[in-house]
Parts: sequence; structure tokens; C-alpha cells
Amino acid sequence: MKTDELRDAYLSFFEEKGCIRRPSDVLVPNDPTVLFTPAGMNQFKNEFLGIGKLEFTKATTCQKCLRTGDIGNVGVTAYHHTFFEMLGNFSFGDYFKREAIHWAWEFLTDKKWLGLDGDRLTVTVYLDDDEAFGIWENEIGLPKNRIKREDEYENFWPAGAPTEGPDGVCGPCSEIYYHPPTGGKEVEIWNLVFTQFNRVGNPPDNLKPLPMKNIDTGMGLERTAAVLQGVESNFEIDTLKPLCETVGDVLGVKYNFGGEHGRAMRRIADHVRAVTMCVHENVLPDNKEQGYVVRQLLRRAVLESYLIGKQEPVLHQLVPKVVELLGKPYPELKETVGSVQSAIQEEENAFLDTIERGLNRFERCLDGAKSSGIISGKDAFQLHTTDGFLYELTDALAARHNLKVDRIGFDKLMEEHGIISNAGKQKSVMAEGPLDAIRKTSGGTEFLGYEATSAEGKVVGIIAEKQLVDEVTEVGHRDVIAVVMDRTPFYAESGGQVGDIGSLTADGIEFVVQDTQKDGDLWLHIGHLKQGKLEVGQTLTAEVDGERRDAIRRAHSATHLMHHALRETLGENATQRGSKVQQDELRFDFAHKKPVSPEELRRIEDMVNSHIANGNDVATDLMKIEDARAKGAMALFGEKYPDLVRVVSMGDYSIELCGGTHLSNTGQVGVFKIIAEEPVAKGVRRLVAYTGEKAIEESRKKEELLRELMLELKVSAPEDLIRKVQSLQAELKDTKKKLSDQMRQSVGDEVDTLLQNAEKVGDVAVITFQPENVDKDVLRDYADRLRTKQKAAVLLAAEIDGKVALLAAVSKDLVKQGVNASDCVKAAAKLVKGGGGGRPDLAEAGGKDPSKISEALKAGAEFYRSKLG
Repeated sequence: MKTDELRDAYLSFFEEKGCIRRPSDVLVPNDPTVLFTPAGMNQFKNEFLGIGKLEFTKATTCQKCLRTGDIGNVGVTAYHHTFFEMLGNFSFGDYFKREAIHWAWEFLTDKKWLGLDGDRLTVTVYLDDDEAFGIWENEIGLPKNRIKREDEYENFWPAGAPTEGPDGVCGPCSEIYYHPPTGGKEVEIWNLVFTQFNRVGNPPDNLKPLPMKNIDTGMGLERTAAVLQGVESNFEIDTLKPLCETVGDVLGVKYNFGGEHGRAMRRIADHVRAVTMCVHENVLPDNKEQGYVVRQLLRRAVLESYLIGKQEPVLHQLVPKVVELLGKPYPELKETVGSVQSAIQEEENAFLDTIERGLNRFERCLDGAKSSGIISGKDAFQLHTTDGFLYELTDALAARHNLKVDRIGFDKLMEEHGIISNAGKQKSVMAEGPLDAIRKTSGGTEFLGYEATSAEGKVVGIIAEKQLVDEVTEVGHRDVIAVVMDRTPFYAESGGQVGDIGSLTADGIEFVVQDTQKDGDLWLHIGHLKQGKLEVGQTLTAEVDGERRDAIRRAHSATHLMHHALRETLGENATQRGSKVQQDELRFDFAHKKPVSPEELRRIEDMVNSHIANGNDVATDLMKIEDARAKGAMALFGEKYPDLVRVVSMGDYSIELCGGTHLSNTGQVGVFKIIAEEPVAKGVRRLVAYTGEKAIEESRKKEELLRELMLELKVSAPEDLIRKVQSLQAELKDTKKKLSDQMRQSVGDEVDTLLQNAEKVGDVAVITFQPENVDKDVLRDYADRLRTKQKAAVLLAAEIDGKVALLAAVSKDLVKQGVNASDCVKAAAKLVKGGGGGRPDLAEAGGKDPSKISEALKAGAEFYRSKLG
């Protein structure tokens, strides 16, 4: 059975059992307890906790997951991955152990479904779960010797929960194992979790039965596909082996599972697959949070490629194969192939440059390690953090020189600097907060803001100092608080659009709303109580700042127009990477390798203003997500959309999924003006534009600036400004040349003085000097005269246009003695926050900090002394 067939069969089976088929959640969920979605149950957190209204009581999914806890085993073991798919079926107070066990057995063994030999299946249950043991033995018919009891660290979720915690929902497990006919190692293919307790405090008697018992099961798609296809590793199945073979093609090395580079090539396949899925969802390589994980995964893959012998970027070529193999369940991947490849190639180039730069420091570490045979943890740490030289690269290259690396010391430094954290500190995914308590009692907030900017609503929660409170008084509490209403016209920040501001009022009460944020289905009105006493249960009038809302609507509708114009101008690969929409101002990030040219910017701006002038209607419709996609609506990948989505259409050219507030006609935007185009990350550009009143104000500012320039330069027409500036530049250039000539005339006398007063090391004059009001040509003149009149080692510095210019020069004879001007200028440049280099006899550098020039000159003199001593 093919992997795609297995996925469809599983979901169809559980649909027949009454489970609702739900789409996979995004890889980065709206959940502060996890970086990436690690399992199928995460999207059902509220259902498991009994928060809010249950729309269904049983469900089934195939969930995209990403875990890095066992990254060292990827490619080594048969079954570990970073990105993988988890098949799951869930019950929220509906079916329980009996059905979960019977259905699992039926799906696995019935010839209509998987048809596995039941004699090759064994199970485990929790130590004292007699109920599950009895179902397996008495109802399924498994003999006792094929049912194994395990402790809380093997068969409880979370592992060790009864003894060690965390507090919260938990329960025993029952795992199903397959024993291959080849006699190979048994494979765990399914884990049935019976969440039936709430852990509170320490044992004994800390497991309290839940009033509503739940089921959370997970079957590894890749593992089960390996079983069905009769292969011994996930990497040999139909959706992974072709990718491993393509890795071989791009590396020029034939893939063989047991071959010399088999493990490395499997790691590359796994990591590039994971990175492709992440970048598709707008998680780009970065130095923090999810972006850091993506960067490390990709760099590990590049490292494997580098060690095999490929020292140029090639891994981006694997993206089309990843998309082909995952195209059936995730057809949307095809829409971002180009931008994903670009992002990966940019990071490949950056890391390969890092490797080349880090090799010099690594060579120095080798010299220091020859006596002990070990590269210190400190050296490995500095290579990893300062030079971006991954520990694995240090370890691999050290092995080539028969050296080891102090891994314990390295890990200790990584922990001390907070780069790696202690496992176990992470908050439980099932932990409840104050907002969950509001959801349980009142449900979510009803948003009225598409139709109104003013409405009445009831206070259902007040949060002060991160705690739920029943009341707040203006006298007793002046800090920022959050008010939750059962209904509101305030837009909560999401989809790039900032939150509304305004007021909540009643007789004698005034609450100033300074921001509106969203937590799931709850709207938080954040601000200060200006007057009166605020209590849960009060009815307040919520009034949005309408003028500001109108300005935001102008900017948001213009964002859609610009997105359309951008793709028309730059192509389909200019995919959105983020946005911010505020009062008559928009910021839009998109995938693009190079700056947008002035001609392209003009075309985009003209196209948007043309659509504004046409005055097309802006229509909004609610429809099923599949109907919206069929209509051609653009979506931001990585966003989680509900079953019914809001589709915003402008004319017949812009159709997007969007939950923001918009105009009713494009003509209401008024004016659109691009004011900036800039880079924000490798392969990502940003456009900033103004609309409406802000665009008009910006034009007036520029007009005023133009008038002031005309007055200052004494010209009567704007077109004369260029001619006037060119004339002044020519005049200034001529003046600088005359000044430079005069300086050169005075250099001769100063050179003699410098040589007379120079410090002598042997027969060599060591000269450091900072002349005033000179350019780089004059510095070179000084250096040439000093080193030709006498054997000399020279370092000169000058402040030019607020920056530092350094020049080092030595007589030719000194170069033969090992005195290097390039090394000297580099040592000095570090102190002025700069860098540079050049020839052994003449080198230049620049710097940002003129206040450190004297220290740089002292460092240069000390460098020369050490070489001449």
C-alpha cells in the first residue's frame, strides 16, 4: 500500500466510525507551550480541556508534525524524523477504551483495510490498567504473553506524570507493535492514549478521574507505510526513498542505504523536507525561536553535503522533489516552490561563506589541541557561536586530524549562555490559564466590527497583573488591565492589521482602550480605567475610534491592491512573507532576491492608483475554504483558517482570504504612495507605503522641502536644482583638490619631524600618527615618504566624514623579516569597530568609532614592537 493510500484509508475508516475529518493544523500553532506542532492532539486542546462549545465529539486527522528532540538519531535509526505525519483519532467525552482498542485492531487486521497478520502484533498497557488489559485479552483475544505491562515512564502520557507531573490532564497508554516476518526489530506503530485523569499535586491520590474521558491516538504514517511496504526503514518508503536518491543525484554520489554516505544523505533528505515545509509556511531561517530551528536544520544538511564534498549550494535543488512527493495531501506546496528554493539557497550561500571564514580559527584551534589531543569546549563554543561553525563540523574535521572535542564542556557553555535549555521546563500543553477559565464560563467573544463601530456588550472577565479579578476601581488600580467582553465592535490585532482603540463606557465609568488583542476566540480590550468602578457582569458601550479605523481600512484595502500589483510586476514567486497595516500606513514583506527597481516601483504604484481611480466595489463573502481556493483566493501560508473563510474581492483582479476590515469601494483609498523599498532578511524585501491623508501629508512635506532647497540654492524653478547642485559639487571637488595639494606641500616638513621623533626598535622607526583634515590620498603620501626615507613601520589614522580611515605601511626589507602591514591594520581596526586588509607592505582599513583612534594607534605600535622585538 502506497503512503498516500494509507493516509486516505485511515481517514476514511474513522469517518465511517462517525469521526469528523479535520484538516492538519499549521506547523507553528498559536500555542505558547510549543515551538512547532509536535502531535495531532495539539489542535484539540480546548476540546480536551472542555473549553467552549463542542462542535463535534470525535475527530480524525493527519497532522503535519515537527520534533527535534531526537535529531541526533535522524538517518541513524530506521524511524526517526524531524518532519513527519501523524495519523490520529480523537474522542472528547464520546467513545473510550473499548471502541479505541477494537477500532485500532479492526483497521490493522481487517483485509478491507490494512490486512496485517494479527499474530505479528503485540501490545503494551500501563502497569495497573486492568481495563485495557482485559479488553485486549478477553475481547480482542490476544494471549497474555503478547500483552506486556509497562511503568509510567513507558505507558503513561505525559511520561512519568503520576509521580513527576506536570499537573493537568493525563492518562495511561496502550501501544501496538508489529513484528516483521524477517525477524527484525519490532516497530511501534500506534499509541492509544486514554486521558481519564486530572493530576493535582503529589502522590498518592493525586490522579482525579475526569468527568469527561477522552481518547487521543497517534499512528506514525511513515512507520506504518514501512511495515505495509515490507521495508526496514521509513527512508525506504515510496515518499522518502526517491528523495534520498535525488540527494544522491545533486551530490553526484549514488544513494545506497548501507553505503558510506547513506546516513548523511538520509539526514539531508529529512532536514530539507522539514525546512521546505517550514519555509512554505513563512518560517524563515533566523536566530530566534522557530527560525533558529529552521536555520540549524538547514545548516546541518549543508554540513553533511560539505563533508561529502559539495562546497557549493545544491540543496535548494531538492525542493521540487519534496513538493512532488508531498503534492497529493498538500497541493498548496506547488505555489511557493520558487520562493522556498530562493530562501534555502540564500541560507546555503551564507553558511558556506561562514565555513570558509571559520576555517582560519579552526586551524588555530588545531594548533592548540595538538599537545592534548582535544579541542576544548571553549574553542568549540566560540567556533559555534561567534563563527557559526556548527559543533558537528568541528567534531567531523577534528576527527580527520585524530583529535576529539570536549562535548561536555561545549554543552555546559551552551547551557550557561541560554542557547540550549533544560528539557522539562516547558509548560504543559494542557495547562490552563485565566483566559481558559473565561472560555469555560462564557465562551468566545462575538465580533461585530464588520457592521458597526459602536455596540453594547457585557464584561465577562477582567485580568489585572495576570490574574482574574471580579472588579477594578480607578482609585485602587492604575496599571494596564485587560477587559474581555461577550461581544464587541473592536478589531483585535491579527492578519497584520493592528488592533482598534477607543473607549468602554457606562454611567460614571470610562475605560480607555489603548489596544485590542486576541487570544483564540477571546478579544482583550487593553488599557486604563479612567473613571469609576469596573465589575464583571456590567453592560458597557464599546466605541471604536472611527477616524482611525477608517484610516486603517484605507491602508488594508490598499495592501490587497499592492499585493496584486506586486505579483503582476515581479511574478508569482513574490509571495507574501508578512505585513503590518496601521493608520494610513502599510508595510508588506515578500520573497524577492534583489531590490525592486525604480521602474518596477513606479509600475506598482501606477497600477494601484489606477485601481483606486476605477472605484471598484469591495465585496466580502463567507464560503467554505475549498470553494475559496477553487475561486482563486490567495491565502497566507502558515495561517490557520476556519472551515468558513472570509473572501475579500476587489473588482475581478484581487481575491484574498482576509479577516480584516475593509472599504466598500477602492476609490475610498484616495491616494497611494510608496515611500520605501528595503531588505529585511536574505531573500525578503519590504515595501512601505502611505494612503489617504498620510500620503497627502507626505507629498506636502516633500513640496515644502523642495521650496526650501530652491530658496537656499537661489534657483527659481525645480528643474534648475540639479544643475545648481552639479555646479556646487564641481566647485567643492576643485576646492578639495587645491586643499589636498597644499597639504602635500606641507607633508615633506612633517615627515622629517616624524622621523626625528620616532620610536626606534633596532634600526627601524616605528611611527603612529593622526594628521588633521586630510583625505586618503594624503595618508598614502605620508606613508610612501616615511618608508622610503628610512626603514620604517607606519600606522596612520584619520577621521574622514565621521568615520575612521587607517593605513599601515612597512619598508620592503621588513616584509622579508615577517612584519606584515595587513596584520597590523586588522589588529588596529578591531578597536574602531571596523576591518580591512591589503598587501604585506601596504594595507588599509575602515572603522565606525573615531573616539578609539588613539587606542587603535597604540595597538598598531604594540603589534610592530612584538614583530620587531
